[in-house]
Amino acid sequence: MPELDPSIQRRLRENPRKWLVTGGAGFIGSHLIERLLNLGQRVRCVDDFSTGLHSNIDAVRALVGEQAFARFDLLEGDLADDSIAQQAVQGMDLVLHQAALGSVPRSIKQPLRTYRANVLAFCNLLESCRMEGIKRVVFASSSSVYGDEPNLPKYEARVGHVLSPYAASKMMDELWAESYSAAYPMTCVGLRYFNVFGPRQRPDGPYAAVIPRWIASMAEGRAPMVFGDGEQSRDFTPIELVVQTNITAAMNADIKPDRLLACNVALGGRLSLNQLEGMLRAAIRELLPQVDIPPPEYLEPRAGDVRHSQADITNLQQLLGALPRLDLPAAMAELCRHSLQDPSAL
Repeated sequence: MPELDPSIQRRLRENPRKWLVTGGAGFIGSHLIERLLNLGQRVRCVDDFSTGLHSNIDAVRALVGEQAFARFDLLEGDLADDSIAQQAVQGMDLVLHQAALGSVPRSIKQPLRTYRANVLAFCNLLESCRMEGIKRVVFASSSSVYGDEPNLPKYEARVGHVLSPYAASKMMDELWAESYSAAYPMTCVGLRYFNVFGPRQRPDGPYAAVIPRWIASMAEGRAPMVFGDGEQSRDFTPIELVVQTNITAAMNADIKPDRLLACNVALGGRLSLNQLEGMLRAAIRELLPQVDIPPPEYLEPRAGDVRHSQADITNLQQLLGALPRLDLPAAMAELCRHSLQDPSAL
């Protein structure tokens, strides 16, 4: 992955900002906090710990050191409570909004909980930012907003009908952000993540992402579970790219303040789940030759899942510059090594 633009790094070190990272105890949020602290910034995290982990904050502390961690503060609370949202934004310069209740299957089982966590909380945050005078909000959207749009790759301006309450919640977030960008002196940038992977991604629970779940299963000699025939494909995105895009989008003065910028965050490739399973299986076999990994267990497809997903990354390349190709088998093997050396890092 390319490094964060040196001019942005220089501006941040010369003039540190105060950043709010919502959902900072989660997978993506904790990586953002780690990078910002290493850049000399002051960072506040707000998290209700419904899915986030105190161990992620502990991991960041260990990685950045006590001197950097002294520039961090934690507010525990739910952004759906407007008083928490108001406290969270006080004194902040920039906002990276990652807090959400993820998972398409969970949203189908718990649609109102998904609405509260993903839409009501975001609206409270936007209004609190407006009242505080914050000019830039970068927020996590999702590739799920493309719904049943059949064409590949997925272009930001072309979406279909959403297929789940989770997708609907992210689409509603984009509409609210667009309205705030149009009506008020603030710029909202929506990042549509495509299947992010990396350390500290949770492998446990019924709604865990596929990569950490499969690594954990294979390492324990259990069959990886595949929903469908495994020929559905995804555009898998390393966490480093997500971190870089968030910070760049927050600092890029050329992003116009009168509209939402929806930007895909992905590599622009496509990998079937069967191919992914093979990569992880090969890596685990090399690392744990004594473990007998059973063949995959194929289950019924899940409601709300799309068949294929691949991003057009033209907007991302305009924001970041040309992206180098990623050796996915090597990246998956490195993630497996990291995960097995430190299981808490999954």
